[in-house]
Amino acid sequence: MIAKPAPLLQLEKLRVEFHGTAGRRVRAVRDVDLEIYEGETLGLVGESGCGKSTLGRAMLRITEPTAGSINYLGLDITRLRGTVFRRTRADLQMVFQDPFGSLNPRRTIADIVAEPMLRARGMSRADAQKAVGDLLDQVGLGREAGARRPHEFSGGQRQRIGIARALAPSPRFVVADEPVSALDVSIQAQVINLLTDLIRERGLTMLFISHDLGVVRHIADRIAVMYLGEIIEIASRDDFFAGPAHPYGEALLSSVPTLGGTSARERIELAGELPDPASPPSGCTFHTRCRYAVDRCRVEAPALREVEPGRQVRCHLPLLTVSKGAAA
Repeated sequence: MIAKPAPLLQLEKLRVEFHGTAGRRVRAVRDVDLEIYEGETLGLVGESGCGKSTLGRAMLRITEPTAGSINYLGLDITRLRGTVFRRTRADLQMVFQDPFGSLNPRRTIADIVAEPMLRARGMSRADAQKAVGDLLDQVGLGREAGARRPHEFSGGQRQRIGIARALAPSPRFVVADEPVSALDVSIQAQVINLLTDLIRERGLTMLFISHDLGVVRHIADRIAVMYLGEIIEIASRDDFFAGPAHPYGEALLSSVPTLGGTSARERIELAGELPDPASPPSGCTFHTRCRYAVDRCRVEAPALREVEPGRQVRCHLPLLTVSKGAAA
């Protein structure tokens, strides 16, 4: 038997809570266990408000976790402080959803991209200047773009700047948080192709967050599905698109349009809205919208468990089991 490689990044019981008005506690990320392996792109999908972006930010400690651990190469970065944390954090970078709001409008592009090289990697200004030009060429902007400021660029070009800044300290792991959702469809394809090339050329490991399964299908190696702060399914891209094991994943996939403008599957309409994360349902959090729910689902919370090699699902009656039982 071939030994499974150690993950580059491993989350154990990661939790993020926010305190709202009237003493309300919102658990945005609910005890997430997740492994990401070197060289892979993990697609994280789910409805708006399910906690995807919060999880991505917590993995880099942009948002501080409330509990749990984040192990990077066996080192728990939630315990790191000061210089050691800053040095480690240079390996872990983020591409933000808003390519304009995340760029300082007063600084030139060369200064924006050079700063991580100077601060995180200790490069000389001469070396950083050359590296910035090379990086701007690599992301398709050209080194002459370095003398300009963010407002002089289109949305797609600004996202390329955001990608260049994330890559400036030569990270091993990148969180891309809805990096194309604010762009026109034609520009989305260009940015996805750029990210795909950079992943291959630089050997990057990536968490790619999106609500668009069509986009995720083009870039991800594995898929993780999130619902109400929990990971409810993890599978390879091919296995997931061949048939999700969780009813929520089934509903998400049924909504993906084909070239003809309709889904190739039966369209599944989810009942109701995403529940209030400050007051989640008892038992399985999805049971209020699930067409397969039984009494057990209303009172007993399912664990995330392996149902096939490489596939995990948080469901008492995963669809793989249901379909195989029906076939038998």
